[in-house]
Amino acid sequence: MDFPRFQLLIFAVILTVVMIAFLDLRSTATIILLGLTGLCLFWQLWWILPYTPLLPIEVKRSHDQSPNRKLSILTSNVLTSNRNAAALIDLVKEHEPELLVTLESDQWWQEQLAELEAEMPHTIKCPLDNRYGMHLYSRLPLHDGEICFLVEDDVPSIHVAVELRSGDRVRAHFLHPAPPSPTENEESAERDAELIIVARSVADSDQPVIVAGDLNDVAWSSTTRLFRKISGLLDPRIGRGMFNTFHAGYPLMRWPLDHLFHSHHFTLRSIKRLPSIGSDHFPLFTSLSFTPTQKNQQEGPTAEREDRQRATEIANEKEVSKAAVPKPNAG
Repeated sequence: MDFPRFQLLIFAVILTVVMIAFLDLRSTATIILLGLTGLCLFWQLWWILPYTPLLPIEVKRSHDQSPNRKLSILTSNVLTSNRNAAALIDLVKEHEPELLVTLESDQWWQEQLAELEAEMPHTIKCPLDNRYGMHLYSRLPLHDGEICFLVEDDVPSIHVAVELRSGDRVRAHFLHPAPPSPTENEESAERDAELIIVARSVADSDQPVIVAGDLNDVAWSSTTRLFRKISGLLDPRIGRGMFNTFHAGYPLMRWPLDHLFHSHHFTLRSIKRLPSIGSDHFPLFTSLSFTPTQKNQQEGPTAEREDRQRATEIANEKEVSKAAVPKPNAG
């Protein structure tokens, strides 16, 4: 029920208007119903309000336009059965990201995207036909790249250091944990454990860090909030918008499932949801500037003792540790 908070908010607003219009406002029962609906409305609003322009931005806008310190990332869950690779290739040519991360990409997608390697020669490829394949294409040099299966044997993640044109290196983790669903995992334990051990790993580092991918969780959920508290990473959407990426086919049922979080070493050039490529996810394009001098002027959430205890319980439940997460040398 973390997912439909915005939809529940809209329903509560409509229900309030209907009750005011058609019920007897002098009735005790009506007053109780209005009170309960109002509580529901404000409870849902509390969760999603940070992802609206009504609250201050968390990540400062970049004033540094130097190409040497730019890092733009296009992430796209392509949907394995989708065969419109040309649409994604066109978006890459139009926006010219430094990094392209594809999720659910199999061998067919790898063959179709091969033409991008002329401009993006640095790659890490993990084609799978189980909807968890991943590919990374980069214009920038990559170092210490690893493909890992942190929690489940058939669910990979990519870990690498990206060398900017300035020579600075950025530690990057690209994830696509399995969602809770009747056909995959009955609970969210596997997804939560992968997020938490990555969060605990990057929290120990003072390196520039990027964590991105389809996390199969909404931005405002308790698990994603815990991930941000443990990792200390920033969310460029806060104060700007939700940037809902799923489901592309149902306008009334959309949520922000594709994410990019980063350390305080970066400021934001732009973030936008791109047009559909025929997948059930819209691609997400985020452009950052490496501005470490700004790092003391923006802070992410911090973890309390209860948060750290909960994170430990989540990791212990699946018997996984932050020690399993690679630490690419960011230089």
